[in-house]
Order: sequence, then C-alpha cells, then structure tokens
Amino acid sequence: MAAQQPGSDREFNVSGENIPRISGRFWVTAFIIFIVFVSFNRVVQLYTDWLWFQAVGYRQIFTTELSTKVLTFLVAAVVFVILFLANTAIARWQVKRNTLFFSDETLVAQKMVTYVVLAVALLLAWMVGSTASANWLTVLEYLKQVSFNIADPIFGMDVGFYIFTLPLMKFLQGWLVIVLFLSLFGAAGIYLLEQRDNLEEGRFVLLPYAQLHLSVIGALIFIAFAWGHWLDGFGLMYSNRGVVFGASYTDINVVLPVLRIMMGVAAVSALLLVINIFIRRNVFPLAAIFIWLVGGFLLRGVVPGAVQRFVVEPNELQREAPYIAHDIEFTNRAYNLTKVQETEFDSLKNLAAAELESNADTLNNIRLWDYRPLLQTFRQLQELRLYYTFNDVDLDRYTINGQYRQVAISARELEKAQLQSPTWVNQKLQFTHGYGVVMNPVNEVTSEGLPNLWIKDLPPKSSVDLTVNRPEIYYGESTTDYVFVKTNEREFDYPGEGDKSVYTQYDGLGGVPLNSYLNRLAFAFRLGDSNIILSSDITNASRIMFHREIQTRVRTIAPFLEYDDDPYIVLGDDGRLYWIQDAYTISNLYPYSARTAGQFNYIRNSVKAVIDPYNGTVTFYLFDPNDPLAQTYNRIFPGIFKPVSELPETLRSHIRYPEGLFKVQVNLYQTYHMRDPNVFYNKEDLWAIPQENFSGNTQPVEPYFVIARLPGETNEEFLLFQPLTPHNKDNLVAWFAARSDGEHYGELVSYRLPKRELVFGPLQLEARIDQDPEISAQFSLWDQGGSQVIRGNLLVLPLGDALLYVEPIYLQAESGRIPELKRVIIASGDQVIMANTLAEGLAKLLGTFQGQTVSSPETGGEQPSTAVTSPLADQTVRQLAESASAHYEAAQKALQLQDWATYGDELDKMKSALDQLLKVLNEQ
Repeated sequence: MAAQQPGSDREFNVSGENIPRISGRFWVTAFIIFIVFVSFNRVVQLYTDWLWFQAVGYRQIFTTELSTKVLTFLVAAVVFVILFLANTAIARWQVKRNTLFFSDETLVAQKMVTYVVLAVALLLAWMVGSTASANWLTVLEYLKQVSFNIADPIFGMDVGFYIFTLPLMKFLQGWLVIVLFLSLFGAAGIYLLEQRDNLEEGRFVLLPYAQLHLSVIGALIFIAFAWGHWLDGFGLMYSNRGVVFGASYTDINVVLPVLRIMMGVAAVSALLLVINIFIRRNVFPLAAIFIWLVGGFLLRGVVPGAVQRFVVEPNELQREAPYIAHDIEFTNRAYNLTKVQETEFDSLKNLAAAELESNADTLNNIRLWDYRPLLQTFRQLQELRLYYTFNDVDLDRYTINGQYRQVAISARELEKAQLQSPTWVNQKLQFTHGYGVVMNPVNEVTSEGLPNLWIKDLPPKSSVDLTVNRPEIYYGESTTDYVFVKTNEREFDYPGEGDKSVYTQYDGLGGVPLNSYLNRLAFAFRLGDSNIILSSDITNASRIMFHREIQTRVRTIAPFLEYDDDPYIVLGDDGRLYWIQDAYTISNLYPYSARTAGQFNYIRNSVKAVIDPYNGTVTFYLFDPNDPLAQTYNRIFPGIFKPVSELPETLRSHIRYPEGLFKVQVNLYQTYHMRDPNVFYNKEDLWAIPQENFSGNTQPVEPYFVIARLPGETNEEFLLFQPLTPHNKDNLVAWFAARSDGEHYGELVSYRLPKRELVFGPLQLEARIDQDPEISAQFSLWDQGGSQVIRGNLLVLPLGDALLYVEPIYLQAESGRIPELKRVIIASGDQVIMANTLAEGLAKLLGTFQGQTVSSPETGGEQPSTAVTSPLADQTVRQLAESASAHYEAAQKALQLQDWATYGDELDKMKSALDQLLKVLNEQ
C-alpha cells in the first residue's frame, strides 16, 4: 500500500483506491449542526418566554434567572474543563515521555486521542454545568441572604446559615468531589491506554509517574471528603434518629464526635496519598481507602446504633429531654405558632336570650349553605349552557347596605370540552372567556329551599348594592388552554335571547402581541399549531393569551414561592373582578423544626398575589416584611413585591387567612401546644381533628369560615375556625381560629374548653341527632320517599360563654340534582332541636332551657318539660318566642325585596320581643 503523502487530504484503503479523508473540521461542523438542531426548541421556548415575561411586566425575573443560570453554567463548565484537560494533559505528557505510543511517529493516534478527550471533556462539562445551573436560586439566595437573628442551640449558627449558606456549601462540596473523580477517571484512562499490551496479556503495572499523579488527585478527593464530614455535622439538625426531629442525644454525643473523627480519617488518608507521592507504593492508596471505608462503617453505622439501643432507649426521656425542648421551641417558631393567644374557659353556660341579642350579627351570618351542596345548586341553576361551569365556591364577606354579611361567590368559567362544535376557530378565537359570578348570602333561603341569589344570570343582575362592570374572565382556575384576542373573528360574550348570542371584541392589554411574523412563527413552533401562521384572522394587532390558569401563571412568574391550592374570586367596589392567590415562602432547612409531610419545616404567608381576570396582570403584595426569606427574594428581584399599603382598599377588606396554611398549623398545634418536654414525650394532651357525618360518610371536620365575635371582643369578625378533640376521643377539648379583619389579620387564637365538663364534639352530637326519635323518624320518612338526606357541615360557634351547634339539612330528590335546604338542626348544652328555620329553632331552644313546652315542627305535638312553671308564664314565653321568630322571617323577606324601611322596622320589633322574653325569663 502506498504511503500517504505529507499534507495530503486523501488516503488509500486496502484495495489501493484513493478515497477522501474526513478532516477534523468536518466533525466540528457536524457537531455544531447537531447542537443547533437539538437546541432549536430550547431557543424558541426562551424567546417566547422572554416575550411573555415582557408582556406581564416581570422581564427582570426572566433576565435574572437566565443570566444567573448562564453564568453558573459557564463557571462550573469552564472550571471543570480546565481541571479535566489539565489532568489528562499531564497524563499524556507523562506517557509521551516514557512510551512510544504517543510519540511523534504516531500522529494519527495522537489526534484521535485528542479528539476523544476533547469530546468527552465538552460532554461532561455540559452535564456538570447543567447540574450547576439548576442551582441558580441557591447561589442568589446565598449572595443576597438576610439573617434570621435566631441562633441554633447546638452550634450557635444563625438560622440563615442553614437556609442560605449550607445548601451552597454542600452543593460545592459535591460538585468538587464529582469533578475530581471525573479528572481521576480521565487521567487513569490515559494510563490504561499505555498499559494496553499488558492488559491484553493479563498483566497490569501502575508505573511510578502514574502513581504520583493519581495520588495527588486522590489526596484532593479525601480533602473534599473531610470537608463533607464537617458539613455533615450541621446536617444533624435534620436528623430523624431520636424521638423528635433534629439532633438527638446520640447525634450530639456520638455521631458528631464520629464525624470529627472521620474528618481526621479522611485527612490521614489524604496524607498517606501525599506520602505515596514520594514512596510510590501501591499499598498506601489501598490502605487510605480501606481505613476510610472501614472507619465510616464502624463509626457512623455500628457505634451510633449501639448507643441508641443500649444507652438512650432505656433512659429515653432523661437523655432526650433537652433535645425535645429544642424541637418544641423551633417548630413553634418555624410555623409561627409562638404567638398563639391561648385562653381557657372556666365553664360553659346554657344559651340565653342575652347571648342571642348581643351576638345578633353572628346569628345573621350563620352559614346554612354548605359549599358542597351549594356548588351542585349553582351548577344546576346558573351554568345556563353546557359550555359553562363553576369550579368551586369561595366564602368571603361584604358590607351590604351597611351590614357585615358573609357570602358565597363562584366564577362562571368556560368548559370547552362541552362545545358541540369544537373547531379551531371556536376554541381559539371565539370562545375565549368565562362570564360573571354568582353570589348569595350564606344564611338566606327561598321558600323553595334554594339559595337567595344576590347576583345571578347573564349578563349579571344584582339585587344589592354590588355591580359587575367587567364580568369577562380570560384568566381563571380552569383556563388551561391558549386563545387569541383582537383578531378578525368576533368573540362570543354570552348567550342572548332565544338562539341569538352576544359578541364582543377584547379591549384590554392582556396577552403577548403578535406584531411580527417572527413572533407568530415562534409561537407556532412552540405550540405546534400551524394555524397561527396560516389563519387570516390573526393580524399584527392580535395577541396570544397563554399561561391563563391562575396557579400556572403565578408559578411561572415567581417559581421560588409556593402557592395555596385555592385562589378565590373577589368583586371589588369598582365593579371589577379580581383573583387573590395566597403565596408562601417555605424551606425544609429550618433547624430542629418538624417537617410537614416530609416536604418543608418553615412557612410564612408573606405574599399575596392579585390577578386581574380580564387583563391577566399579576401584582405581588408583601404582607410580612419581617420574613427573612421574603426579604431575600426582594433583594434578588428588587421591586417584585409591593408594600401592602399600596393594596387598593377595595381588596384589602377581602383579604382572608389562607386555609392551606391554617391546616398545616392546626395539624402541628395538636401536638406542639404541649410545651413541657415531659408532657410532650408522653403525649399526655394530644389533640385531633374531630369527625363528622356528611352525606352518609364519616370524615374529618374541615376548617370553616364564619362571622363571629370572639369572647371578650366587641365586634364580629371574619374567622377561620377549627374545633379540636382529644386524641381517640370525640368530646371537644378546644377550638382554634385565625383572624382576618383589619389590624388583627394573621392573629391566631386558641380557646381551651373546661376539662372537667363534657363538651359534645361533632360526632357525639351527630349520634344524639341520630338517637332523637322525631328527627330520625323524619329522616327515615324522607329516605322512604326516594329522596337523599344530606347533612351539611356541623358548625360549632362561640356565643359568649356558650357554644351553639348548627347543622343544615338538605333534601335531594332521587331524580333531581338540586339539593334543597329543608331543616336546620340547632343544639346547645344537652338540647337538640330541628326546625324549619334558624329563628324558629333558636326560639324553641331558649324555651327548652327555661323548662317550657316545645312544639315539634314535624308533628305539632308537645313534649312536657320536667321543670315546674306557671301556665301563664309558659304561654307568655311561647308567644314572645313566636313573635320574635315571625318578625325575623318578615325582616328576611323585606331584605330580599330590598325594602329597607320594613327590614329595619321588623328588626326593631324582633329586638323588642327578645327584650321582653329576656325579662320574663329573668323573673322566673
């Protein structure tokens, strides 16, 4: 075979044919084309994301995240490439000095190895850099961190060290170990190539210069291991070894010293490898690895386990008491439970007329409409068309004609799956938005047993002093698709009379402008929708709306926050609709704090986002300026959070305590209200969520919003309320509430009920209801008639020094899907009453506490009382109670008709009847 001429671009194959040789430039070009092809989708996504962030006004977040990712990627990748190529270059230089394999006579082999090493280095650099860039937020949190000014009880380090500094240090330590190992493997690979002949013969000899080089890298790896052992000491703050979360007796007295010893073992191992640089004996590297592995197994595995079993467990409370105290203190701090205002009731009293009179606003807002049957009713009565739906019911409060009222409100959104003609034009251009809301007071019922709708129908009609001026909902809870607005196609607004429809044209600022062919092309590629380019209805004035679902939208803008599961709709005084989304700052790195579901152990509701359903604008308001996490994010993204003082007054009165956070706090408070380590260890006062019957099933009582007056307060307020029972018991032991109004927003209160009295819990009261012969007979009669009895949420309400239990009873026909409110069960003390209305039930309940005859609402019969009273007094009490009930019903009818003069007059007459009733009862 003829030899290749120097500088020739052709070579000969075995048949002697002259064929072109593929140059390195070709491979470089092919690699670049491959990278461009693979990266195309990523580039398109980045470009469209940039357009979207620019449209929503948060371009700073996009550029900060992107620039930090790129910079982190480059630093990690470049440092890796330098270390990797430096070590492989050293190895090649050593080999070239000692063998002929990489001599000048084997240029082809040299180039081949060069290309392979370079390709491997670039591939690994990409992987290492990508891993590093994923930690962009960790880097920024470290650089912009704010101190917590709380020191851990073991090392005295600020909590901010654990949340901001320790994660970055652990990442850097792990990254360093990986880089050194990859460099070790790269250098070792070069040395293995040198030994290819020996390997083929089954012999392997590690030459001195290779030992020297690999020993240096190995020493650096063990130094990195020593650093890791030092960091592991701080990781004991998250140990699960003891009876509570956090460092235990064994962790501090055994594991921590062991980690310090392991630091020394790793340092000795590194020293042995350094010595091997001069002695160059294979035994030293092997001894270093053996000592570290065996020492780790014995010291970190066997010894702590033995101490825990034979030293700690026989004297667990004595050994663990200080660490239990740390867990109690830091868990309460992390979940903001240190500020719970705890009050104890000395005793509970029977409900009296004076309590009803002083809590009139509470009684006028008792929630008779459970959100679950109410949602069914909304869907049956107000969806109006197949393509509309109600996702859920939100509870809020409004001032209506000067009165503080609790209401249920729900947004009417599109359900495009129900479109009878699901064409592209219909789904993307015409049916673009939902329309309006439905609202009703939670305590009013029509004569048909249905909710009294204050706002209803299309377009929205209001019977109170609330108006809906901008009912269109382009951004909602179920708007998961993308649509186009300001197109040549008219948008469907709402159904008109008969078979006609009302159309509209979007007049807002929402969406990303499609004002160039490049923008249309980019979105067509991203969404895989060629109609974006082909449709003549889309013009340069058109806009594309995507990320329209509320939680997706806020998560895309601020992924460093966590969000409550239930955004709620608000009707502002300006007639516009708004979504309010609660946001949390969380961490799973708060020392000594118990983790919730293994996910986080620190949480604050520091931020609330307000989203405009028409324009899609998102504004974040800072509600807890003292939260170090929120302060850190505000440093990273200056101006992202507006002060709460800038929140419009029309929305401030609708801020409510988030139910998701409340549930987390309640679940922890059941255990962590025990502040004494001895009581905590023995779980002497463990609480639980009570059970209740709902729709034939037994389930935990959900927290519920109520308007009520806390004991000792002068005004009613909007509360989130949760009753509590002892563990494995059904009687009430306490109730826990969160305040939402005014300056008291965010305050938590706990009222402990008398331990020496039996206070009925929800399930016990449900059992008493089932045991009542007249009530159970009525339920059976309804069931036999083919109707389903639905028992609503059993409410427990504080009225002064008494508790009032209220459970609405709904009836749903077997062939129907509309639950109707038919009865109200009221209980207090040992009395249970079922009545047609709340007012009737309260009047009867007052009569029973004074020993009066009680008329059954179902049979009209009377149940004789055991107390002895005069017939005249009996008649007077009954008449006054019936008079108060009649005036209450008349007031409610006047309210529905907006006859405010009659409404006020009837309320005055009801108050007069109650005053006379109280006077008569006090004289008996």
